[in-house]
Amino acid sequence: MATQQRPTVDASYWMVTAPGADRPPPESDLTADVAVIGGGIAGLCTAWELVSAGLDVVVLEADRIAAGVSGHTTAKVTAAHGLKYARLEAEHGSETAYLYGQSQQEAVDRIVALCAELGIEADLERAPALTYLRDPEGVHDLKAEAAAARRAGLDASYVTETELPFEVAGAVRVDGQLQFHPRKFLLGLAERIEAAGGRIHERSRVTALHDATRCRLTVEHPGDGGEVTGDSGGGDLGETGSGGGETGGRGVTVTARDVVIATHYPVFDRTLLLTLLEPRRELVLAAPVPTEAAPVGMFITPEDRTRSLRSAPYDSGRRLLVVTGEAFEPGAGDVRDRFERLDAWARTSLPGFAEADSVYRWAAQDNDSVDQLPYVGHAHPGSQHVYVATGFGGWGMSNGVMAGRLLAAHIVGGPRPAWTELYDPRRLPPVRDAGHAAAQQASVAGHFVGDRLHTGEAASLADVPRGGGAVVRLGGKPCAVHRDDTGEVTAVSARCTHLGCLVHYNDAEQTWECPCHGSRFGTDGSVLQGPATRPLRQRELPDLADPAE
Repeated sequence: MATQQRPTVDASYWMVTAPGADRPPPESDLTADVAVIGGGIAGLCTAWELVSAGLDVVVLEADRIAAGVSGHTTAKVTAAHGLKYARLEAEHGSETAYLYGQSQQEAVDRIVALCAELGIEADLERAPALTYLRDPEGVHDLKAEAAAARRAGLDASYVTETELPFEVAGAVRVDGQLQFHPRKFLLGLAERIEAAGGRIHERSRVTALHDATRCRLTVEHPGDGGEVTGDSGGGDLGETGSGGGETGGRGVTVTARDVVIATHYPVFDRTLLLTLLEPRRELVLAAPVPTEAAPVGMFITPEDRTRSLRSAPYDSGRRLLVVTGEAFEPGAGDVRDRFERLDAWARTSLPGFAEADSVYRWAAQDNDSVDQLPYVGHAHPGSQHVYVATGFGGWGMSNGVMAGRLLAAHIVGGPRPAWTELYDPRRLPPVRDAGHAAAQQASVAGHFVGDRLHTGEAASLADVPRGGGAVVRLGGKPCAVHRDDTGEVTAVSARCTHLGCLVHYNDAEQTWECPCHGSRFGTDGSVLQGPATRPLRQRELPDLADPAE
């Protein structure tokens, strides 16, 4: 049976309902005590903790603040991270699980305190977080998780009854958790940062970092050129970080004693985390439903390729039901089919969803670390002044707040949290995780080499349909070709400007994605998400066989 057609908004509800003010890029060179690269929850929370300590801080965001992953999250702020604590105990010990739980619950409570202290209205709602399974064979795992979460200091219990509209075998319930409107919180926090003397600049992409006693960053504006003059697959990983040729326009220099890289995936390769991070995307649907059909709690299950749901205030008599799932590797393709599967599940499983008069549709991306713990601290063993926050594993709201507190402790000095070493990026992965890291790198190598051996996703330009895209080999070179709904064709180099893997087309979001490290580009080649900092090279159709590539 064909599904009912209804208006679809291809945008994040959080972005639509909290647009925010523009913050122009810097017009001249700047100096600061600390430069924060990235204006998401990790970057802005770090900036707030630093300006509160009296430091001069500048935030540099490549696009708009709180508009990347933080603007496309499901906005659960919780210490309950699926079946996390039993695994942490088994693989790292009970002390690690306890410290992890304490750091996450402190982050939940920190948001509540900040909103009260600073007068930020962010639709805060206290709610329980539940991890459920429908398969009875998983009950033992749920009971073990509930016990481990209690040992980690959380208000956790095993339950068999939930408010879900379908039966479950059981669930782990953690009380005292939080859900909110992430954009309202972060835009409010940005205003307080600026009122305290901090500076925030949008559309200010950092393309070079010189790590020294006084760090030096190069910032380029969208209008500065930025056109790649050579499709490098690497480059100098010291100062230029992402490599990828020279740029055409002027740059602004920012000098700072310390630098925080809070760009989700680190944009500078010398952090040495490339081999330890694995990117993944998840899809999100959100629709208004009657209040009585919306759950109060937050729910997640690893079953059915992950299913997560929560609700949020919407209007009188209705709440917004937010459904997430269908995790996949960037560039995996068939994203439209994944959206359809998620929509079909929501329609059949959640009363009111099928009758909703509209639906928002978007996607989010995160990075998993090989040992399932974030990396927050010194960027690499040789650095004393560059810090990083990454590897949040789908739980960026609590980990972003945690990272802000921890990085401020590093930079300001004084007592550090008990969990400082737990998140140290310089830690060696356990031997048991070496196989996972090797498998990840084998996958990257497979894309880097194997994709080049294929003739292409389409045999010719004529095979690229309207509204579609494909990698086409023309003149022996891979080109990312997109044909819009009017039939106009745009071609760019298919080589990711980060490290040279070939991009693949996302048919739902109409973007080019790199399967190796998760960089994303618009159909015109513009950078949408790092670690790439350079656009894909424009290719004129008559010159596609140009040997200069």
